Amino acid sequence: MADDSAGFAENRWGPQRQSTRFLLLYALAVAGGAIAYVPLLTILLPVHVEGLAGTASVGWLATLAFTGAIASSLSNIAFGWLSDRSGTRRPWIWAGLVLSSTLLLAMSAPRDLATLVALVMAWQVALNMMLGPLGAWAGDAVPDRQKGTLGGLLAFAPALGALSGTLVTIPGLALPEERLALVAGMVMACVLPVLLLGRPAPFPELMEPAPRPASGSARQMLVARMWLARLLVQVAEAALFAYLYLWLRSIAPGTTDAATARIFGVVLLVSVPVALMVGRWADRRDRPIQPLGVAAAVAALALGVMAAAPGLEVALAGYALFGLGASVFLALHTAQTLRVLPRPKSRGRDLGLFNLTNTVPSLIMPGLTLAMVPVFGFSGLFALLAVLASVACLLLLTAKAALQRDN
Repeated sequence: MADDSAGFAENRWGPQRQSTRFLLLYALAVAGGAIAYVPLLTILLPVHVEGLAGTASVGWLATLAFTGAIASSLSNIAFGWLSDRSGTRRPWIWAGLVLSSTLLLAMSAPRDLATLVALVMAWQVALNMMLGPLGAWAGDAVPDRQKGTLGGLLAFAPALGALSGTLVTIPGLALPEERLALVAGMVMACVLPVLLLGRPAPFPELMEPAPRPASGSARQMLVARMWLARLLVQVAEAALFAYLYLWLRSIAPGTTDAATARIFGVVLLVSVPVALMVGRWADRRDRPIQPLGVAAAVAALALGVMAAAPGLEVALAGYALFGLGASVFLALHTAQTLRVLPRPKSRGRDLGLFNLTNTVPSLIMPGLTLAMVPVFGFSGLFALLAVLASVACLLLLTAKAALQRDN
C-alpha cells in the first residue's frame, strides 16, 4: 500500500530504509491530526458550551465526550478496515481531511445540545476517516528497523497539539469563530505535504504475513500484553490530563490554569528529544519492547512520588517525570504496535482495535476517580495508578523475551 516509490536510497537488493523526507512528512501529518482535535476538545468546545449552557455546561460536556468517544472508536476501526479492503490509504486520508475540516468550521453554529452532539459525532467520524488510514500507512511504509525512530518523531504530535491550542487563544489574535478556521488551516498545512509530496519507498515484506512461528500463541500473547499495557498507562495519563489542575490546586491553592498549561506544555516539549534518542537507540540495538517497559517504570515511579508529595515542588517534579515517561511510552508504543500486528492485510482494522486504548480510558477514568478521591484523596488515586503502570511495566519487560523467541 506504499504506492509511490520516488526519492529513496536503495542498493541492488532493494531499499534498505525509508527516506527521511517521508518520515518527517508523515510525522508532520500525524501532528496535524493532533492539532485537529486537541484545541477543539480542550479549549474551543468547552468555551462554546459554557456560553450556551451556563451552569449545565458540565453535563453537556460529559454527553459530548461520551458520544464522541463512541463515534471515534467505531469509525477508526471502520475506516481502517475499509482502507485495508480498498488496498489504498491516500483517498481515505484526503476525504477525511476535507470533511473533518469542513465540519470543524461549522462547530460554532449549533445552539442546542442535540445539534451539537450530532455535529461532534459527524466530525469524529470524518476525522477518523483520516486518522485510521493515516496510522496504518506507517505500517505499510516504515520497516521495523526504523520503527523506533518513527516513534520518536511521533512525540511531536501531542506537543504541537498543545502548542496549537495556545496559539489560537492568544488574546486579540482571532474572534471565537475565527479560531476554528485557524485550526483547520493548521491541520491542512500539516497533512497536505505528505499527501502531495510523500513518495514512500515500497517494502513488499511489510505486506507479507508474519512467519508461522510468530503467528501462534506467543505472538498473540505479545499483542495482548501490548494492548493491556497501553490501556493501563492511558488510564493514568487520562486521569492526570483531566485532574492535574485540581490536584495542584489542592496542594497550592494559588496555582492558576495558565501555570498548569505552561507546565503541561514544557513537559511535552522536553519529551520530544528524549523520545527521539530512545527510539533511535531501540532501532540500533534491535530492542523494540525494552524502552516501553522502562518508560512505564518511570511513569510508575513518578506516580509514587506524586502520591507521597509533601509540597508543590515535589509534586511538580513528580508530574514532570510522569509526563516524560508517559509521553515517551505512548509515542514509541504507537510505532512498535505496527511491528507486532501479525496480519498486514487487516492492519488498519487491527490498529483501530488497538486505538480503543485511547478512548476506553475516558470511560473508565471518571468512575475510578469518583471511587477513589472522596475516600482516599488524590494520593490514593495516584497510588492506584502507580500500581497500574507497574503492571504495564511487568507485562512489557517479560514480553520482550517472547518477541525475541519469535524472531
